[in-house]
Amino acid sequence: MTLVLGLKTLWLLAFGSLSNTLAVNNSGRWWGIVNIASSSNLLTDSKYVQLVLDPSLQLLSRKQRKLIRQNPGILHSITGGVQSAIRECKWQFRNRRWNCPTSQSSNIFGKIVNRGCRETAFIFALTSAAVTHSVSRSCSEGSIESCTCDYRRRGPGGPDWHWGGCSDNIDFGRVFGREFVDSSERGRDLRYLTNLHNNEAGRLTVHAEMRQECKCHGMSGSCTVKTCWMRLPTFRTVGNLLKDRFDGASRVIYSNKGSNRASRVDMRHLEPENPAHKPHSPQDLVYFEKSPNFCTANSKIGTTGTTGRVCNNTSLGLDGCDLLCCGRGFRTLTERVTERCHCTFHWCCHVSCLNCTTTQTLHECL
Repeated sequence: MTLVLGLKTLWLLAFGSLSNTLAVNNSGRWWGIVNIASSSNLLTDSKYVQLVLDPSLQLLSRKQRKLIRQNPGILHSITGGVQSAIRECKWQFRNRRWNCPTSQSSNIFGKIVNRGCRETAFIFALTSAAVTHSVSRSCSEGSIESCTCDYRRRGPGGPDWHWGGCSDNIDFGRVFGREFVDSSERGRDLRYLTNLHNNEAGRLTVHAEMRQECKCHGMSGSCTVKTCWMRLPTFRTVGNLLKDRFDGASRVIYSNKGSNRASRVDMRHLEPENPAHKPHSPQDLVYFEKSPNFCTANSKIGTTGTTGRVCNNTSLGLDGCDLLCCGRGFRTLTERVTERCHCTFHWCCHVSCLNCTTTQTLHECL
């Protein structure tokens, strides 16, 4: 008991110290908690010390650390969400010149987030959506102490179905996501407004794709009545939608129209750069700066270039060698690969395979 009380004291003192001296509020710095060593923030036993000393928590604002303390179990959900965002970003851009490179440092997505381009808009929307998605799902799974399933949908629903079951708690996920993610933004400039807009666009995308899921009841599967609940979309669905909005993102400028108060902040301060273009919707992605040239490496702006990237010499698309290699050409490599093949299951219980060697041809950008 004395040890536990001592650890709790250490936890509170350390968080107070971090709040005063180590808080970093730069946009996107909180993504660095994906590197946190702990698998949970349930405050028990030795996990106190591990969390208190983990440098990843230094990347959080005071409000973000407070939210983690108030919601035991949620840190694991947040880090899981960021991991999902990284995987999805790499998948969606695997065939593009910018293929979402990441690092193990606190600056996960690199210097690209310091710009106001389409890629930055996608990163902010995707990571915001990932936190909302992960937290909402964790609530229904019972891994966060402060939330549960969404039980508001109960009782009659239709002529042959009724509400029941365990709905994913999208409302808790959206509210927490807004409080946690948006709290890292500071300022009143164009970057601040676009980041907040793209954060909300990510959350709205998750909310809009909630779907009804049902289970049949009745003799021999007759489905005379169904119990239904609301289920989150797959995160791949969210990624696909945000990728489509990346392709159709709107370039915006800052506008003071409609407000005489300089301190007032709302989404109406963003308007299309081209007056002939229609205004963006709440779910559209917005940006204010042209994307850099991703063809060549530039440490100043954080681009890695496409030299050494594998391309498809038969494709006319973005993954084709002409486009991906930016006209520099490519080299063809061959390699012999040995794999297990023609596997047979023998009763009981043994699998025998042959070794097959094939020659693979790869094309790499110069």
